[in-house]
Amino acid sequence: MIHLDTSFLIRVFVAGSLEDKSLRRWLRTGETVRISSVVWAEFLCGPVSNAIAEDVAELFGEPVPFEGMDATLAAQLYNLTGRRRGSMIDCMIAAIALRNAAALATGNAAGFRRFAQTGLQLA
Repeated sequence: MIHLDTSFLIRVFVAGSLEDKSLRRWLRTGETVRISSVVWAEFLCGPVSNAIAEDVAELFGEPVPFEGMDATLAAQLYNLTGRRRGSMIDCMIAAIALRNAAALATGNAAGFRRFAQTGLQLA
């Protein structure tokens, strides 16, 4: 299973981009690809057209929810990785991926590598 982060999801809609090609390959090979509710909320902050939002909703289905255990893990990740200002959303996205044993596809690999010590795999 692969979860997309917001930066990756945005770039999926750039025809011919690495993200576009990767998503197409994963879907062709039957890989399960999801987005979290945190990514969905961040993505909808836009700018994004209604048509693109509908395409994302149809393609990925109901977003994976952010649950109480994710909040606990996100706080642990935040504290473990230096309490970096502005990094809580990344911690939340990483926590959901970890709970779901999903690799994370991101356009910001440097920002998520710090979670490798907790078992997060990057796609």
